Amino acid sequence: MKVSERGQITIPKALRDRFGIYKNVEVEMLPTKEGILIQKRSRGGHPVDSVYGILNRPSDTDTYIEEVRGR
Repeated sequence: MKVSERGQITIPKALRDRFGIYKNVEVEMLPTKEGILIQKRSRGGHPVDSVYGILNRPSDTDTYIEEVRGR
């Protein structure tokens, strides 16, 4: 793969299909120790971030209900 005069590269079709990189999909380039990482830019936060910490709740339902009710 070569970089064009204008600094452009072409991602092979097999890789675009495999990783869901289609027309108008934004990507970001991140520097790493090994080189450059190209990844799809997410539109929002990672789905795990929205439920992070949920498993730290008490495992006993009655205790959890009492805690939520402030007793």
